[in-house]
Amino acid sequence: MPGSRGFDVKRYSVFAIAREALRWHRGWERAWATPEPKPEYDVVIVGGGGHGLATAYYLGKNHGITNVAVVEKGWLGGGNTGRNTTIIRSNYLQDPSAAIYEKARSLYETMSQDLNMNVMFSPRGVMMLAQTEHEVRGYKRTEMANALQGVKTEFIGPERVKELCPIIHIEGPRYPVLGALWQARGGTARHDAVAWGYARACSAMGMHILQNTEVTGITRDASGVTGIETSRGRIATRKLGLVVAGHSGQLAEMAGFRLPIESLALQALVSEPIKPCMDVVVMANTVHGYMSQSDKGEMVIGGGTDGFNNFTQRGSFHHIEETVRALIETFPMLSRLKMLRQWGGIVDMTGDRSPIISTTPVPGIFVDCGWGTGGFKAIPGSGWAMAELMAKGQPGPLAEAFGLSRFREGRFIDESVAAGVAH
Repeated sequence: MPGSRGFDVKRYSVFAIAREALRWHRGWERAWATPEPKPEYDVVIVGGGGHGLATAYYLGKNHGITNVAVVEKGWLGGGNTGRNTTIIRSNYLQDPSAAIYEKARSLYETMSQDLNMNVMFSPRGVMMLAQTEHEVRGYKRTEMANALQGVKTEFIGPERVKELCPIIHIEGPRYPVLGALWQARGGTARHDAVAWGYARACSAMGMHILQNTEVTGITRDASGVTGIETSRGRIATRKLGLVVAGHSGQLAEMAGFRLPIESLALQALVSEPIKPCMDVVVMANTVHGYMSQSDKGEMVIGGGTDGFNNFTQRGSFHHIEETVRALIETFPMLSRLKMLRQWGGIVDMTGDRSPIISTTPVPGIFVDCGWGTGGFKAIPGSGWAMAELMAKGQPGPLAEAFGLSRFREGRFIDESVAAGVAH
C-alpha cells in the first residue's frame, strides 16, 4: 500500500523481519494512524469490526472513495470480530447465501497477500455432521444445491469422517455419526489479524480510524442524514453506514426507524492447550456444538445462542456445561480437558437467519447487520457488497436479495438449517 495519500506504512516481509531483528525490533512503526476527527467526511461507517473495516477498504479499493471515517465505540475489533470461533465456510442452501459466503471464502484465500498481513487463513476443511436421518437428507439436498451454485462440497460417509477426524466417536451413544457435509476449502483464520489488516490498509489510503468514539446521536434533515453526534464532537456526512452487529437496533432507533432483528449472546470457550489431535473443523448441529484446534493447541468450542435476548459478553456456566456435555458424546477425549477461558458475543438475529444489507427509510443511511452466528466467515463478502451499495446507492448482485423490503414482501431467505446453531 503506498503511503503518499495516507498514513505511511512499510511493507511487511521476511527482509523487514530480518532487518528489525538486527535493530532489536526498534524500528517497527504503528500499524495505523490515530487521527483527530475531521468536521466532515464523504462517508462515515459506524462500527470498527471486521464488517465495517472491510466496507471501508472496498470503498477505497473498488470505488476510489477514501475520504472515509470508521467510528468505533471501543477498540478496533473488540466486539464480535475478536469474540468468535473463526470458522469460514460457504456451504449454504439458498442461492443468495451461497453467493455471498463463497465470495467471502474466495477473498479469504488471497487476503494475506492483498492486505500485506498474515491473517493465518487455514483451509483445513469443515465438516457438518449428520447425526439423524433428517440431517442426512438435508445435507444431501445442500450438496446438490451447492453443485448448482458452483460451491464445491460433498456428502461423505462415517468411515471418511473417522479418517479425517480420528478422535471422533462415530458410534453414538445417542446420536451416531451417519455422515457429514464436507467442504475441503473451508477452514479458519486469525480474527484479530483480519481486523488489523483491513485497518492498516484503510489507514494507508488516508481513511481515519476513530477508536474510543461513541455515537450518541444521528442528525438528519428533510433530505436525509446530515451526520452523527459523538463523544468527540459532531461529524457531518451525507452517507452513513451502520455496521454494529448486535447494537444495530439501538443505532436505527437513533435515526428514527426500526430493524427486524433481536440480540442474543453466543458463547464459546477454549480448553487448555494440548498436542495436535484435530486438523479439521467439525460442527455437530444435532447436539449443538462445534470444535476446532487452534495453532496454540487449544480446543476452540462453541455452541448455540442463548434462548433469551441479552447483551452480556461474560458467558454463563449453564450454557458452557450444556455445550461441553453434548460434545463429549461425540468427542470423549474432551472429558479429560480443563477449560482455559470462556466468553460471549452479541449476535444480531433476523427471522430467516439471513443478513440485511440495505438502504433504509432515511436517505443516505445504509445498514449491514443480521449476520447472526455467521458474521466472521462473511466479513470480506459483506464488505464488498456493502461498499458497492454505499458507493452506487443501490445494491449489486451480492446484496440485492438481502434488502429490508424482503420482510414486508415475504421474500425470506430461510437458512435455519445451514446456520446450524442459530435456530
